[in-house]
Order: sequence, then C-alpha cells, then structure tokens
Amino acid sequence: MKFGATYEEYLRAEQDKFLGQCSHVEYKRLKKVLKKCRVDRSLQADGTNGDEQQEGSDESSNICECNSCTLCDRLFFTELNKEASEIAGCFRSRVQRLLHLHVPSGLQRCIWRFRQCFIDDQQIMVQEGRMLLNYVTMNAIAIRKILKKYDKIHGSVSGRDFKSKMQTEHIELLQSPWLIELGAFHLNCDDSDADEPGAGGFFKNEFFKNFSCDLSGAQPLLALTISETLKYEYSLTCPICLDTLFNPYALSCGHLFCKACACGAASVYIFQGVKSAPPEAKCPVCRAVGVFGRAVHMTELELLLKRRDKDYFAQRLREERSVMVKQAKEYWDSQAMLSMGI
Repeated sequence: MKFGATYEEYLRAEQDKFLGQCSHVEYKRLKKVLKKCRVDRSLQADGTNGDEQQEGSDESSNICECNSCTLCDRLFFTELNKEASEIAGCFRSRVQRLLHLHVPSGLQRCIWRFRQCFIDDQQIMVQEGRMLLNYVTMNAIAIRKILKKYDKIHGSVSGRDFKSKMQTEHIELLQSPWLIELGAFHLNCDDSDADEPGAGGFFKNEFFKNFSCDLSGAQPLLALTISETLKYEYSLTCPICLDTLFNPYALSCGHLFCKACACGAASVYIFQGVKSAPPEAKCPVCRAVGVFGRAVHMTELELLLKRRDKDYFAQRLREERSVMVKQAKEYWDSQAMLSMGI
C-alpha cells in the first residue's frame, strides 16, 4: 500500500478520538498542488520546445527555479509551514499535559494518589502516549514524503532547504525534545510494568517496541524506530561535560545539556536556573540566541536516567549540590560586600 493511502486510512481511523482537536498535514491536497504544477510545467516546456531549438532543452525543462514557481510558493511551502507549526504546537501541548499527569507535584500529587485508589489511569495514559507517537510520526513522514516529491518534480533542492528551515524554526517534528520526553515516558512505564508481578507484559508487548535506551555503550543513546528503514537516535551525552546527561534541560533550539553545564555556559548560577540566563546568551552548540528563556526541564528523561543508573545519578547529585552550596556562598558574600559598599 502506498503511503498516501496509508495516511488517509490513519486519518479516518483516528479522526473521532484524537485528530478532531489537532491539525495534520493535508497530504492529498498538497499532492494535487504538485500534480497541477507538474502538468503546467510540462505544457509550458512543450510550447517552448516547439518554438526554440532542442539543444539543452531536455536538461532545462526538468529544472524549476523556486522564485518563478509562484504556485508552489503561494500554496505549497506557505501551507506546509503553517501546518508543521500547528502540528508541533499541538504535539507539545498534548505531551506537556500527559507528562504533567504522570509526574505530578504538590497538591496535585496528593489528589493523583487518592484518585489511584479508585481508578487506574496508567493504561489510559499509555494509550494517549501511543496516539501522540502515531500522530507525530505519521505527520513527520508525510512532510518528508511530500518534500521529496517536490524536489523530484522540480529538479531542485528547495524541499531539502525547507527541512533545514524547519529545524531553524524549531518545528522539525522528529527533532523535538518533546518526542524524547515521550520516549522516556514510554520506557518509564515499561520499567514500572516489568516491576509489577502479574502485569502480564501488556504494555511491553503492545506499546514499547518503538523506543529503546542504551546507557552501556560508549555513547548513551535513546532510539526511536519508526520502520525497518527509518530509525532516529538521540544522544544522551552532554556536549559540554561529555558525560551522560544529569538533570537535563532542552533549550528551545532542541539541544540537550546538564543543568549545571547550561547555567555555566550562560554565566548564571545553578540555583538561579537555566531560564535566568540573559537574552543574549547563545547555545554552545548551534550559537542560536535567546534559546535559554524557553528551556524545558526534561523530567521524564531525568527519571529514566535515574532508574537506569542509580549509582551514577547519586554521584552526580552529590557533586551538583556541592557546587550549588559553593556558588550560593560566593553569591551571598558578594551581595553582602556590595550592600556594605566594599
């Protein structure tokens, strides 16, 4: 079955229970835009070939300058950019809501534990996570396929350039830190299921074959397998300390760092937090500006790493607390001296 038919079948199956509230790629309509553009270009090329010499015509007829393809500029990339932004926003908000329920704090934790006495929401949450995974992967594949088709029809690299633009604007779905959080959520639920006798491996058999986490290799990785030919790997190594992430944060550009490393790169104290970084602070990897203010604490990933290597987590926790105490003393000493005019 071709992807277009698979995607339409997915939309019909999920429309009532999930997609009615979320945007999705208008794959069929975008294909019609490309088909019309291909027909128009073929007619134009035939007319040109009838009036001009044949020398070089076969080569030039397969090339479309993006600036001159007004139909695609107006209906294709504009629409696709809008859809990708809405999908990324919907995915982010739904994952945030799901993870907030899974790792509650304060009063909500008490309410959640009381609720667990009467209703087991674990299965409902995992099914919601599965729908979110299907949602983001199907739409990401649809974008990938339609951009590849664009480049094939126009003989250009504009589709590939658009993918780079999506990464720059932080709407590349399969590079989203929220997908890493969703993967960590699945693996955390899988670990909980394995620890419970009599659970029957229900979650493990049905929901967790897409994600895997390997911390034993030279480079710790979280892997997402979409199909036999499509696999994404996310490094769990901090680019600054070159060690496994501890207390991980994702900047709005998508790069992951330990909290202490991110604070050090932004020249702020650990106890002040990553978001207290000045607006001009740059990502240490991509040098993007203003990416600290919307940093995300990767709570599910932190829980996963803590469960998988408790000794390492305890060691790093002691080290970070020691540094925080030292920094706090240094900060308050400087504030006291400043207040006394010294």
